Parts: sequence; C-alpha cells; structure tokens
Amino acid sequence: MFNTVVNDWGETTYLPTTAGKLVLLLILAALLAGAVLFARKYAAGQEHASSGGKLTVKQLVFCAMAIALGTVLSNIKLFHFPTGGSITLLSMLIICLPGYFFGLGAGLLTGVAYGILQLLIDPYVLFPMQLVVDYLLAFGALGLSGLFCNARHGLLKGYLAAVLGRYVFAVISGWIFFGSYAWEGWGALPYSLVYNAIYIFAEAIVTVIILMIPAVSKGLARVKGMAVS
Repeated sequence: MFNTVVNDWGETTYLPTTAGKLVLLLILAALLAGAVLFARKYAAGQEHASSGGKLTVKQLVFCAMAIALGTVLSNIKLFHFPTGGSITLLSMLIICLPGYFFGLGAGLLTGVAYGILQLLIDPYVLFPMQLVVDYLLAFGALGLSGLFCNARHGLLKGYLAAVLGRYVFAVISGWIFFGSYAWEGWGALPYSLVYNAIYIFAEAIVTVIILMIPAVSKGLARVKGMAVS
C-alpha cells in the first residue's frame, strides 16, 4: 500500500501507492458512513423519534462539508514550520463541528476520516506507527468536541477538549518519532511539548476569541439546529 521514497531532506518517507490510495478512499467512505449512522441516531434522539429516524443525506452533507471545508482551510496556512505543523485558518474548528452537531461517535469518525484525507493529500510518514498517531489519533481526537454537544457553551468546551486531545497525540508523536529534531540543548519531550504548543494553541487562541463573539456562537447554534432537525 505504501512505497518508500527519499525526500529532499534525505529522509525515507512512505507514500501511498495507487492501490493504497484506493484503499484509503474506501476507508474514508466507510468512516463517513459510520459517522452518518451515529449522526442519525443523535438527530433521532434530539427529536424524540420512536422510529429511530430515517437515514437522509442531511447528516452526510454536514459531515462531508466539514471535512471538505476543513481540508481547504488547512491549506490556508498563517504560519508553517518547515519540519511540520502549521497555524491554519480555523481548520480545527470546522472539523470539531460534526461532534458538536451530532455527538461523540460521529465526531470521532469524522475526525479520523479527515485524517485519512490529509494522509492522501499531504502525507509525511517516516514510521508506520507515526502514521497512526499523527493522522488517525491526533485528527480523530478533534471529535472529542462531541463530549459537550449538549452542554451549555458546548461548542467552546468541546473545541477546547478536542484541541487538548490533538495536542496530546502531537506531543507523543514528536517525542517518540521526531526527538532527533529537538533544538540544541533540549530533550525530546520538552521540545515536543513546546513545539506543538506553539502552532496548536496559537490557532486555538484565535479560534476561541472568534467563538466568544455572540453573533458567531449564535450562528453556529442555529446551524446545529438545522443539522439535527
């Protein structure tokens, strides 16, 4: 599924083959279908529907649009480290929305699907297990926003939980797989803690400020009402 290629920095990286890309696309589709099933159950519960709700395209559209828009925004980089990691235009917030709309299950599966798409578009894999941590677990953690989908100020709380989840996995990846890139005089773990905090929390601070604008929070709450109705 993956070929080994030496990049411009002399690193041996793994790139998906044509067959690998096809398998990843099938996995992405399966994850999105699973997210829709979770979303349907959540929407049905919100409506107190005894029949369990009908499977419509609405949940699929909202989850797919979040992945697509998040991918577009992830390529609008306000700052980019040469060795990985960037401050993007609210891409994490967009990927957190399915969890806020439809709960934890839909959020986690959508996050993992987004990670698969990132792997297809812009892969940077030095170790097989790094792929799992960086693309599946770190991006999947953005679905933790679903933990607070029914709470007061649920989007803000969910977003913070999601960002912390992604940060934990990013630190683990940096510590285990990229410790050799540590700044002179720094240990692998302190380096990873600071390095990943710079870009993840910088974007988070900007996003939280935007979410605290009443018009934005009310607008997203109305969108959630449309998604689950």
